[in-house]
Amino acid sequence: MARPMEFDRDEALASAIKVFSSHGYEGSSTATLLEQMGIARQSLYGAFGDKRRLFLEALKRHNAESLAEIVAPLDADLPCLEAMEASLLAFARPGADPQKGCLGVGSVAEFGRADPDINAINDASGQALRAALARRLRAGVAAGEVAADIDPDQAAAFLLTVRSGLKIAARGNADREDLRAMVAMALRGLRPA
Repeated sequence: MARPMEFDRDEALASAIKVFSSHGYEGSSTATLLEQMGIARQSLYGAFGDKRRLFLEALKRHNAESLAEIVAPLDADLPCLEAMEASLLAFARPGADPQKGCLGVGSVAEFGRADPDINAINDASGQALRAALARRLRAGVAAGEVAADIDPDQAAAFLLTVRSGLKIAARGNADREDLRAMVAMALRGLRPA
């Protein structure tokens, strides 16, 4: 009979996300993962399978949490461009650690398009985020808060690129004021004349 888990799986997974976000897949040794997760090697294999499956589960959870954090301001009762700013800067809100790295962006940088499982996870969250941004931009155009000649789908794709750049800039030590200035520059082109 299998022994019950003697650790909190969610806490262990959260710790794994931090390790992978900071060091990437290849840079995260199994020993470091075990130490930070507070589990034994057998528990890793019993609960998650192996390092690769742990990474995939960590990426899936990170992306789901990140998506929820980014979409929340888009659904808030805010003017469109304020909602966009809050969404783009959600990772840098007060109390957050924007320099910690982003597992999603890091996985793209580390793997490119070489791993179909990672692609599927990142593509799904990217498509969901792009759709949410485009939906909010369409509403902004309809309300006269966004320039009428803006293509919401193209603008959403642009803002996704901006968001990735912001995360890299934060990892490179850009502070919140720098990030806010970058977002203001990006959003300037969406304003009605």
